[in-house]
Amino acid sequence: MKRLITMLMAVVLIVTTVSLGYTEEVNANTPDMEVISVGAAVNPDLNLSCKAAVLMEASTGQILYEKNADEMLSPASITKIMTLILIFDALEAGKIKLDDVVTTSAYAKSMGGSQVFLEEGEQQTVETLIKCIIVASGNDASVTMAEYISGSESEFVAQMNARAKGLGMENTQFEDCCGLTDSDGHHTSAKDVALMARELITHYPQIYQYSQIWMENITHVTKQGTKEFGLSNTNKLLKQYQYATGLKTGSTSKAKYCVAGTARKDGVDLIAVVMAAPDYKVRFSEAITMFQYGFANCSVYKDTEHTKLQAEVTRGVRDSVEAEVKQPFSYVSTNGTDLSGIESEVVLNPLEAPVRQGDVVGKIVYRLAGQELGTAELVAAETVEEKGFLDYWKQGFRQYFLNRG
Repeated sequence: MKRLITMLMAVVLIVTTVSLGYTEEVNANTPDMEVISVGAAVNPDLNLSCKAAVLMEASTGQILYEKNADEMLSPASITKIMTLILIFDALEAGKIKLDDVVTTSAYAKSMGGSQVFLEEGEQQTVETLIKCIIVASGNDASVTMAEYISGSESEFVAQMNARAKGLGMENTQFEDCCGLTDSDGHHTSAKDVALMARELITHYPQIYQYSQIWMENITHVTKQGTKEFGLSNTNKLLKQYQYATGLKTGSTSKAKYCVAGTARKDGVDLIAVVMAAPDYKVRFSEAITMFQYGFANCSVYKDTEHTKLQAEVTRGVRDSVEAEVKQPFSYVSTNGTDLSGIESEVVLNPLEAPVRQGDVVGKIVYRLAGQELGTAELVAAETVEEKGFLDYWKQGFRQYFLNRG
């Protein structure tokens, strides 16, 4: 009997002690990662002849150079970047699969301009149609995919405009899914093109598997028989610039010559947008000019060290919870600052169970030469429930026998 009373007193002591612990509520609603640019360079004079241009660092969205960045212009086939975003959205959501077989309609076949000459009733896989869009800029392939995903091109275009609004593309309005129209109502800006290009390459980096294809054959199987058709990439940056990785060209009589180029060097990804260049060669040369400027002046810090951490938890069924970075921290310098001296400090909050998955449990503070650059939030990667009476009983029981030993 004396042993039982001693064990019960141990349980009561544990419950009482823990009940006096820290009880502040964990707030799971916190702002997104902060990204700051150190000493951004004054917009240089690159002497570009195109009507509008933007150079953007992809991981942060920092604009390194701009010329008439917000002017509304016709985008031509650069429109297809948004078409590709919606295709990959549908793939990610499980609405479609790469090996789905898609049938070309009479309307899709009727598209003019750049095309891969799909016939009415012809079937191709989603993956083949992606190649037709990104490599050969096929208008017929774009409409075929729009109809497959949304039932009609008009409904697909409505989704394009909604997606553009969500990305903050303030000067954009789409009227078709391929950019064939010369309507004044179909417009965007160099900055908006950079925003949607950034969304495509950062959210769906698998696009690089297709954007870097130089030439590839597809097979047409129609009533007339079977024949091979060669896709040839319209983006000559792939051959003219060694660091090029994509992305999309466009040209019409109204839009003149456009390109949204992407390039990677030493772990830095840049996006160069050229709109309304006077000829097809200039659009590529001026994109290269921006890339060269960007890589010469831009350095990026990305924290890849902190992936999983442990945060202490009181009153929980476990003593700690696994924490992870909510959004990786990136930092861009455009003035040659040496970023190798960036230091990080992990600051963990006092935590009391229950801790829910996604709750903020702390932050990582980044500093350079004593100056705070920004923070990245740490969130719980799992749920830790609060201890119940039975848990305390078991703990007291174990403690009793440990004390006896």
